[in-house]
Amino acid sequence: MARAGTTRNPLVIAATALVVVAAAAAGWGGWERYDASHDDAASYAQARDDALAAGEQAVQNMNTLDHRTLEKGLDSWEESTTGDLHRQLVEGRDAFAEQIVAAKTVSTAKVLSGAVTELDERAGRAGVMVALRVTVAAPKGEPAVKESRMLGTLTRTAEGWKLSALGQAPVGSTAG
Repeated sequence: MARAGTTRNPLVIAATALVVVAAAAAGWGGWERYDASHDDAASYAQARDDALAAGEQAVQNMNTLDHRTLEKGLDSWEESTTGDLHRQLVEGRDAFAEQIVAAKTVSTAKVLSGAVTELDERAGRAGVMVALRVTVAAPKGEPAVKESRMLGTLTRTAEGWKLSALGQAPVGSTAG
């Protein structure tokens, strides 16, 4: 006579164990995902990556201009900037356009590398350094190729990070 309830089916035991392990793994994974999404380091890294991508693109935009598609290029400059830099570009647009049309130049920039030099998320400011290779082609002669480093200041706007200042990075050693 078999005793009811004391004999255990090994398949039921294995299935129960698998369910318990799967539930524990799901709970652990959920907690890890929650923890990572609320991690300040991950948020800071994302803000840094966003600022760098916007900074590299804006610096590239500001060093690319084709006299044949001048309006589009100048619009790109204005869309990439904010603050005093934006105001200067808007105010000087007509005079600058005349110079580019007269020179008939085509400049193209390629980002070689970039880095965020500072990031203040609370203030909505960031600094970037971008290394570029700029090629300027005029109607006559060979294209001129120049590599340079640019320092940019970014300001966070409702549309995202935009350049608020741009200049050449100093070259050479400052050590005495």
